[in-house]
Amino acid sequence: MTAAVIVFALARLRAQEDDLDSLKVCRDTQKLIFENAFVRVIDDVIPAGVSEPRHRHPHGLVIVLADAQTETRPSPDSPWRKGASKFGTVSWSEPTVHEVHNVGTAPTHFIRIDLK
Repeated sequence: MTAAVIVFALARLRAQEDDLDSLKVCRDTQKLIFENAFVRVIDDVIPAGVSEPRHRHPHGLVIVLADAQTETRPSPDSPWRKGASKFGTVSWSEPTVHEVHNVGTAPTHFIRIDLK
């Protein structure tokens, strides 16, 4: 009985994670450019004034290909946090669930290397 409960709970958790998969939720702004057993590489371009709905990313690297002005929030009742990214920077990203809004006047452009 206990094993069945654990299997059910894990399956439910996995389904919830899939519901927030960034490539499913943000299909208008994020495109898969490479995937294997170790990484998933995503090209993420958000036009000016456009928002990405709530989605998740595992830990990985973010490469900035255009200066960007964004606001993010981890939950609908959290305040928006302003951020600025500079072309050419590379940063580590811990696992996150968030919404992103491009508040700049130009498209954002990021390459995400999500580790599996």
